[in-house]
Amino acid sequence: METAERRRNLRESLIDAAEQEIAAQGLRGVKARTLADRIGCAVGAIYNVVADLDELIMLVNSRTLAALEAELLAAGRPPYLADEPRPESAIAQLCSMALAYLDFATVRRPRWRAVFEHRLPPGKSVPKWYRDDQMRLFSYVEKPVADLVPGLSDARRALLARSLFSAVHGLVTLGLEEKLQALDPRSLREQIMIVVSAIGRGLEHDPEKWAPVFGKDHASGKS
Repeated sequence: METAERRRNLRESLIDAAEQEIAAQGLRGVKARTLADRIGCAVGAIYNVVADLDELIMLVNSRTLAALEAELLAAGRPPYLADEPRPESAIAQLCSMALAYLDFATVRRPRWRAVFEHRLPPGKSVPKWYRDDQMRLFSYVEKPVADLVPGLSDARRALLARSLFSAVHGLVTLGLEEKLQALDPRSLREQIMIVVSAIGRGLEHDPEKWAPVFGKDHASGKS
C-alpha cells in the first residue's frame, strides 16, 4: 500500500475513533493515547496525519455539521409548491428547520455539544474550511428570511439569519440542558414553534416598520 494511501486510511480511522469517543464521552474522550490504542498506532503517528487534537476535533465537528446540514436541507424544503414565495410558507420552513435542529441536538447531543464547547487556544485562528462549514448552515435560514423581508443586502440578510439561528439555539440549549427550567419534549417543541412563528409573523406583517432597523437597503413591499 502506498504511503499516501496509508496516511489517508490512518487519518480516516483516527477521525472515526475520535467521533466515537466524542459520542460516548464528549470532548474529554479525545486523548491521544486512547485514540492510538483504539486504532492500533503509535501516539506519534497521530501527528503525522493531523496537526494536533484541536484539528482532529474540528474534523469530527465538520462531520457533525455536515449531518446537521443534511437535516436542515430536508426540513427546509418548501411545504408546498408555489410560483411566488409566500410568507406563510417561509414561516413554515423556519419552524420545520427549528424543530429539525432540536431533533438533531436531542439525538446527537454529545456531538452537538462538541461543536459549541470546543475552544481553540488563544492566538490560534479557526481555519477557513471550518468557518465555511459553519457559515453554510446559515444559508438555509437565509432563503425564508429573504421571502419574509425582501430587499435586504446580502450582509444584513446573513446577519438576520444568524440571529434567528442563535435564538433557536438558545431555546434548544436551555431546554435540553435544563439551564433554567426542565421542559418535557412536547413543551419544548411548542415553545420553539411559538417563538419562531412570532418572529416570522413580525417580520412579514409590515416590512416597512423594519426600515429603521435594516437601513436603506431594505426595499418596500412584500413577496
